[in-house]
Amino acid sequence: MTKTHSSDATPEYRWQENIENQFKSSRWNSNLLRRFTVTITLLTLTVGCIPTQQFKSQISPTSEKNYIPINNCDLTSDKENNSQISLVSQNSNSTQCASIDPFSQAVRFATKAANLAQSARTKQQWDRVAQEWVQAVAWMQAVPPGNPRRAFAEKKVTEYMRNLAYSQQQAASAPSQFNPVSFNSNILDTQLKLYLSYVATVGTPDILIVGSSRALYGVDPQKLQRYLVNKGYPQLNIFNFGINGATAQVVDFQLRQLLNSNQLPKLIIWADGVRAFNSGRVDRTYNSIVASEGKRLLLSGIRPQLPQAQSNFPSTCYKFPKPLNIFSPTRNFPGETIEVNYSTTKPTKYTKYSYKPIKQSSSNSTPNTQYSTQPIQTVAIANAADAIDANGFLPVDGQFNPSYYYQRKPYVAGLYDGDYARFYLGGTQATALNSVVNFTKSRNIPLVFVNLPLSDSYLDSVRWSAEQEFHGWMQRRARENGFKFLNFNLYQPQLAKNKYFFDPSHLNRYGAGAVARYLAATAGIYWPR
Repeated sequence: MTKTHSSDATPEYRWQENIENQFKSSRWNSNLLRRFTVTITLLTLTVGCIPTQQFKSQISPTSEKNYIPINNCDLTSDKENNSQISLVSQNSNSTQCASIDPFSQAVRFATKAANLAQSARTKQQWDRVAQEWVQAVAWMQAVPPGNPRRAFAEKKVTEYMRNLAYSQQQAASAPSQFNPVSFNSNILDTQLKLYLSYVATVGTPDILIVGSSRALYGVDPQKLQRYLVNKGYPQLNIFNFGINGATAQVVDFQLRQLLNSNQLPKLIIWADGVRAFNSGRVDRTYNSIVASEGKRLLLSGIRPQLPQAQSNFPSTCYKFPKPLNIFSPTRNFPGETIEVNYSTTKPTKYTKYSYKPIKQSSSNSTPNTQYSTQPIQTVAIANAADAIDANGFLPVDGQFNPSYYYQRKPYVAGLYDGDYARFYLGGTQATALNSVVNFTKSRNIPLVFVNLPLSDSYLDSVRWSAEQEFHGWMQRRARENGFKFLNFNLYQPQLAKNKYFFDPSHLNRYGAGAVARYLAATAGIYWPR
């Protein structure tokens, strides 16, 4: 349905040959700092200890008052680099160590990282480079506020963090023999690998969110977890397995074939909309998956899997603390309780916009209508795979402004929108819906379908008509088959505000948080206990 374009641009990575004497002025990069603040905050600082005589020969006596005293530590030499000494243990019988100058330690790690980067090629080598930059950042951040080197150190922290970011990007993109085989979808391949890793680390999620890019951008798992905790539920593990272009056929494949029984959750939230059920359109995403090497191997009985841990440690499932809410303003999500009751609500009325529709034409045009799937369906997020968080969610900050948006991109009316072409709620997509419903019922997994909101400017008369038909169609199937259907598009006009979208049909992080809030407040959902 939608396609995400990744930027081909790679930032220039500048390594310093003489880091100790080089000064480069740079302004504080807030986005980068936000991305790595949690990493550095949670880092347990690995303190290097140097024997007293050797240490004294390497430092200037004028800066002794700025050292950090470290006592009672055993020492061991690094076989790869004798200049790097690591802390092994702390006990009462350990060797006494001299005080440590954090600035010198930071420079030492930075120098090693820069040297290693010159020859790094594999994922493992770039991981090692990133590890050294993490140490360099942590030590440079440890320079005390009263130290005359502090201002310079703050600039070096920013510089080192950029280098760390580049190293992490290289490690993520470097070839690996353990990558699962491709299903001809970059986002599906990325999400599958992340999900398998999530299950190996945290365990099978209690709640799994599936759907197209509208789900990927439109339901925040961590916000949903937090709102449920506030309502008295335990801290549930929630993963967003949204895939760009996913239709009902793709979700059916995802649940019944791609995942095994041990990887299925206790509750499934299918978040999407009418476009995923139009059997009249060409299902490019599903057709691409069917033609993939991954699908061929599945048919032969070979399932995608990550490597087994190379250690004798027992498997451990981790329970992570609640995330800090540092991005979403509380004014968008007031604290009062919402109870969603569909018995007293009525569908909103659409507002017809006067944007000029674009009709596609060609030299071989016929009287038949030509359809376009862009620009409304194009989601241009650079490095989308890298932007997906640990819970499979892709947050976007931008807010939709119709006046500005349609100055840059022509408005495509529903009559010429390829996703609504030859609109038909039946056929292959209806069969896939029945398959998913029967599959979840046979495994006693509750299914909740959420029709996600669309912006007012997107809902012209053609799309509005499709939404009304879809509403009645899904209501009947929900009653007949015992799953829950929530229509946040027709029955929650508060969610149609432009501030909740980054384009006409995709929610931003604030809209994703609002959807999570409304989900947590909806009565009749049997959340896992």
